[in-house]
Amino acid sequence: MSAPEELRYTEEHEWVATGSGDSVRVGITEYAQDQLGDVVFVELPEVGKQLSAGDAFGEVESTKSVSELFAPVDGEVVAVNGAVVDSPELINSDPYGEGWLIEIRVGDPSAVEALLDSEAYQALTAG
Repeated sequence: MSAPEELRYTEEHEWVATGSGDSVRVGITEYAQDQLGDVVFVELPEVGKQLSAGDAFGEVESTKSVSELFAPVDGEVVAVNGAVVDSPELINSDPYGEGWLIEIRVGDPSAVEALLDSEAYQALTAG
């Protein structure tokens, strides 16, 4: 499974990409989408919602199960990927690209650095 080195990861199988400014993009990993199977429905929060790290912010439903999505960091939702709501299969076909879920304006940028790096995430999923 791929785990791009420029991303950070959570033990709940979300990835976090830092961009310009104080926002990060969040999605689920290739490992997570592979475990879920074919994604058929995605529920995401409204723009403006305040999240605390560990809070459930939505759901991904597949042909196998329903899984909650958890905020990797504290912050405010500043963008939601409507394309994934309309076409949930984007999570399966491009989990690190077009299959992103939300963008969060981060209160504490050091919280992102505290997440798992690629090597640690690959060790987590190897077992």
